[in-house]
Amino acid sequence: MKASDISSKTPDELKTMIVDLKKEQFNLRVQRATGQLEGTARIREVRRDIARAKTFLNHKGKEIKNA
Repeated sequence: MKASDISSKTPDELKTMIVDLKKEQFNLRVQRATGQLEGTARIREVRRDIARAKTFLNHKGKEIKNA
């Protein structure tokens, strides 16, 4: 997911996106543990998307406090 896509979202949308990504991350970890996961690169992408979304959420929270 691109940063421009994430930056246009509201804080509530970011929170729901983080929850969805964490669910996907869990499912990918289970698939990897059971040997069903084929594309292991997706785990890394999801982890980075979570971090990116949390960064934008934190940044938007600071903007609201400063305004």
